[in-house]
Amino acid sequence: MRLLPSLNTPQLLGYAGLLPFIGITLLLLSKPYHQAYWQHALLSYGAVILTFLGALHWAFAMQARDIPHRAQRNLYVWSVIPSLVAWLALLLPYGYGCGLLVLFFVMALWRDWVLTRVLVMPDWYLPLRKTLTFIVTICLLVAIFN
Repeated sequence: MRLLPSLNTPQLLGYAGLLPFIGITLLLLSKPYHQAYWQHALLSYGAVILTFLGALHWAFAMQARDIPHRAQRNLYVWSVIPSLVAWLALLLPYGYGCGLLVLFFVMALWRDWVLTRVLVMPDWYLPLRKTLTFIVTICLLVAIFN
Protein backbone atom coordinates (compact mmCIF):
# COMPACT_ATOMS: atom_id res chain seq x y z
CA MET A 1 0.00 0.00 0.00
CA ARG A 2 1.39 3.38 -1.06
CA LEU A 3 1.15 6.11 1.58
CA LEU A 4 2.26 8.97 -0.68
CA PRO A 5 0.76 9.77 -4.06
CA SER A 6 2.82 8.88 -7.08
CA LEU A 7 4.79 11.92 -8.23
CA ASN A 8 6.62 12.44 -11.49
CA THR A 9 10.14 13.87 -11.67
CA PRO A 10 9.11 17.52 -12.22
CA GLN A 11 6.73 17.31 -9.25
CA LEU A 12 9.42 15.80 -7.02
CA LEU A 13 11.92 18.45 -8.07
CA GLY A 14 9.33 21.21 -7.63
CA TYR A 15 8.54 20.11 -4.09
CA ALA A 16 12.24 19.66 -3.32
CA GLY A 17 12.72 23.25 -4.48
CA LEU A 18 10.49 24.32 -1.60
CA LEU A 19 12.95 22.99 0.98
CA PRO A 20 15.21 26.08 0.88
CA PHE A 21 12.18 28.39 1.15
CA ILE A 22 10.78 26.51 4.13
CA GLY A 23 14.15 25.86 5.76
CA ILE A 24 15.39 29.44 5.46
CA THR A 25 12.05 30.78 6.72
CA LEU A 26 12.27 28.50 9.77
CA LEU A 27 15.87 29.58 10.39
CA LEU A 28 14.83 33.20 10.06
CA LEU A 29 12.19 32.65 12.74
CA SER A 30 14.37 30.56 15.06
CA LYS A 31 17.82 32.12 14.67
CA PRO A 32 17.23 35.89 14.88
CA TYR A 33 20.89 36.64 15.64
CA HIS A 34 21.66 35.72 12.00
CA GLN A 35 18.61 37.54 10.63
CA ALA A 36 20.44 39.57 7.97
CA TYR A 37 22.09 36.42 6.61
CA TRP A 38 18.82 34.47 6.42
CA GLN A 39 17.03 37.44 4.86
CA HIS A 40 19.68 37.67 2.17
CA ALA A 41 19.56 33.91 1.59
CA LEU A 42 15.76 33.88 1.22
CA LEU A 43 15.62 36.92 -1.04
CA SER A 44 18.43 35.56 -3.23
CA TYR A 45 16.89 32.10 -3.55
CA GLY A 46 13.52 33.64 -4.36
CA ALA A 47 15.12 35.76 -7.08
CA VAL A 48 16.81 32.72 -8.61
CA ILE A 49 13.57 30.72 -8.64
CA LEU A 50 11.56 33.60 -10.13
CA THR A 51 14.16 33.82 -12.91
CA PHE A 52 13.75 30.08 -13.51
CA LEU A 53 9.98 30.53 -13.91
CA GLY A 54 10.58 33.10 -16.62
CA ALA A 55 13.03 30.80 -18.39
CA LEU A 56 10.33 28.15 -18.61
CA HIS A 57 8.31 30.50 -20.81
CA TRP A 58 11.29 31.02 -23.12
CA ALA A 59 11.43 27.24 -23.56
CA PHE A 60 7.66 27.05 -24.10
CA ALA A 61 7.90 29.80 -26.73
CA MET A 62 10.62 27.90 -28.63
CA GLN A 63 8.44 24.79 -28.68
CA ALA A 64 5.18 26.58 -29.54
CA ARG A 65 5.20 26.37 -33.31
CA ASP A 66 1.44 26.15 -33.79
CA ILE A 67 0.39 29.30 -31.94
CA PRO A 68 -0.05 32.77 -33.44
CA HIS A 69 3.13 34.83 -33.77
CA ARG A 70 1.82 37.41 -31.30
CA ALA A 71 1.23 34.76 -28.62
CA GLN A 72 4.73 33.36 -29.17
CA ARG A 73 6.24 36.86 -28.99
CA ASN A 74 4.35 37.48 -25.73
CA LEU A 75 5.85 34.31 -24.28
CA TYR A 76 9.34 35.52 -25.15
CA VAL A 77 8.69 38.99 -23.74
CA TRP A 78 7.25 37.63 -20.49
CA SER A 79 10.13 35.16 -20.15
CA VAL A 80 12.68 37.93 -19.49
CA ILE A 81 10.53 40.04 -17.15
CA PRO A 82 10.96 37.78 -14.08
CA SER A 83 14.75 38.04 -14.39
CA LEU A 84 14.61 41.82 -14.50
CA VAL A 85 12.22 41.91 -11.56
CA ALA A 86 14.36 39.46 -9.57
CA TRP A 87 17.42 41.63 -10.14
CA LEU A 88 15.49 44.71 -9.03
CA ALA A 89 14.27 42.85 -5.93
CA LEU A 90 17.89 42.18 -4.96
CA LEU A 91 18.65 45.91 -5.18
CA LEU A 92 15.73 47.00 -3.01
CA PRO A 93 15.59 47.02 0.78
CA TYR A 94 14.75 43.52 2.03
CA GLY A 95 11.03 43.97 2.77
CA TYR A 96 10.33 45.69 -0.53
CA GLY A 97 12.37 43.11 -2.42
CA CYS A 98 10.41 40.25 -0.83
CA GLY A 99 7.16 42.06 -1.52
CA LEU A 100 8.11 42.46 -5.17
CA LEU A 101 8.92 38.76 -5.37
CA VAL A 102 5.54 37.88 -3.84
CA LEU A 103 3.78 40.04 -6.42
CA PHE A 104 5.67 38.48 -9.30
CA PHE A 105 5.38 34.89 -8.07
CA VAL A 106 1.61 35.43 -8.15
CA MET A 107 1.89 37.10 -11.55
CA ALA A 108 3.98 34.18 -12.82
CA LEU A 109 1.21 31.82 -11.71
CA TRP A 110 -1.32 33.95 -13.60
CA ARG A 111 0.92 33.85 -16.70
CA ASP A 112 1.08 30.06 -16.36
CA TRP A 113 -2.71 29.96 -16.19
CA VAL A 114 -2.81 32.06 -19.40
CA LEU A 115 -0.27 29.70 -20.94
CA THR A 116 -2.53 26.70 -20.31
CA ARG A 117 -5.17 28.45 -22.43
CA VAL A 118 -2.71 28.70 -25.36
CA LEU A 119 -0.66 25.51 -25.09
CA VAL A 120 -1.51 21.99 -24.07
CA MET A 121 0.25 21.44 -20.77
CA PRO A 122 0.49 18.28 -18.64
CA ASP A 123 -2.41 17.82 -16.21
CA TRP A 124 -0.07 18.14 -13.22
CA TYR A 125 1.52 21.43 -14.29
CA LEU A 126 -0.97 24.05 -13.11
CA PRO A 127 -1.88 22.30 -9.82
CA LEU A 128 1.84 21.98 -9.06
CA ARG A 129 2.45 25.65 -9.84
CA LYS A 130 -0.49 26.67 -7.61
CA THR A 131 0.83 24.67 -4.66
CA LEU A 132 4.41 25.87 -5.09
CA THR A 133 3.34 29.49 -5.48
CA PHE A 134 1.16 29.31 -2.38
CA ILE A 135 3.98 27.96 -0.20
CA VAL A 136 6.62 30.31 -1.63
CA THR A 137 4.43 33.38 -1.09
CA ILE A 138 3.62 32.28 2.48
CA CYS A 139 7.35 31.91 3.24
CA LEU A 140 8.14 35.33 1.77
CA LEU A 141 5.24 36.99 3.59
CA VAL A 142 6.27 35.42 6.91
CA ALA A 143 9.78 36.71 6.30
CA ILE A 144 8.52 40.22 5.53
CA PHE A 145 6.49 40.44 8.70
CA ASN A 146 9.03 38.74 10.96
